[in-house]
Amino acid sequence: MSEPLGKFCWYELMTTDTAAAGKFYAHVVGWNLFEPGGPHAGYTLFQVGSQGMGGMMKLPDEACAAGARPGWNGYVWVPEVEAAMAKVVAAGGKVHKEPADIPQIGRFAVVSDPQGAVFILFRHVGDQEAPPVPMNALGHVGWHELFAVDNKAALEFYAGQFGWQGNDALDMGPMGTYQLYTIPGGQYGGMMNKPDAFPQPFFLYYFNVDNIDTAVERVKSAGGQILMGPHEVPGGSMIVQGLDPQGAMFALVDQSKATPMTPA
Repeated sequence: MSEPLGKFCWYELMTTDTAAAGKFYAHVVGWNLFEPGGPHAGYTLFQVGSQGMGGMMKLPDEACAAGARPGWNGYVWVPEVEAAMAKVVAAGGKVHKEPADIPQIGRFAVVSDPQGAVFILFRHVGDQEAPPVPMNALGHVGWHELFAVDNKAALEFYAGQFGWQGNDALDMGPMGTYQLYTIPGGQYGGMMNKPDAFPQPFFLYYFNVDNIDTAVERVKSAGGQILMGPHEVPGGSMIVQGLDPQGAMFALVDQSKATPMTPA
């Protein structure tokens, strides 16, 4: 068994203060924190109950000195990392970290698409597979949004790499077109041209919460900042975008009144 090609299978926060960030997300999203130790010492797992959905590690001082900022990255499942990396490069993408092993877990490589959005290619060890999770499951990621330079070219790239397929496109007036996309299994996310205020393209991940208004209050009380929202999006979901206390951008979505989404 394996994950579907092109599905995000893990989410990772690189931050300047892991203790403070852990407390923030535990309070806001409700994650449990677990430090596995051993060969994975220094890495903190974010868990929904006992199921891992992501992790966190400290942003190295040298990376901060070079201009790196706290942020989230997503791991995209592929059958074979080297082959997937070569395909990314052939389509105009770049390699930021050559393939390497995570002991007892899997193999990964850090890459970016031709426009500069970073993501991580990943293949787990053996045939281990996480149980399927509905897109609206609390504490998990309910939407994957790409801020691109050219969302039409971005969709072509990801369709060629992972089979993502565009479906509805929403006219947002002066903000341009919001392109929805699917993976095998159902609706998965959207992409749009980034505002000028964002220095480079990136993925934004929406964490599912049970009530957007109380979640906003948790963000504020824990030292975070709301950048946009809450507001309703087509389909009935309520969303906000924000910054955590260390400056990493994140988003929350309340799908309790939305049209049910297909598990993916």
